[in-house]
Amino acid sequence: MAVITLWHNPRCAKSRAALALLEGRAEVQVRRYLEDAPDEAELRRVHALLTRPVAEMLRRGKAEFRDLALAGANDDALFAAMAAHPRLIERPVAIAAGRAVIGRPPEAVLALL
Repeated sequence: MAVITLWHNPRCAKSRAALALLEGRAEVQVRRYLEDAPDEAELRRVHALLTRPVAEMLRRGKAEFRDLALAGANDDALFAAMAAHPRLIERPVAIAAGRAVIGRPPEAVLALL
């Protein structure tokens, strides 16, 4: 059975849906990333597995995104912002066996099985 780490926010419907899709199909290690935030180095490692622009890792509709003037910011600034403000991280993120996906839509996590 696959082991998948899920950066999870239980208050998020998409995150709950992704978790429900994985349960019973994989061993899921839930990480509440708002309480146990990844540092910049970990964010960079996960980004390398995602194969998408750094900007797509951020929740651009959040007040922090606007307040920190992150529109058009370089990757270093985006990684620093996510590490300092984990609410900016798009969720959920599922990581397994050298691959990662953002669960938007939640069914995207099934690609890791």
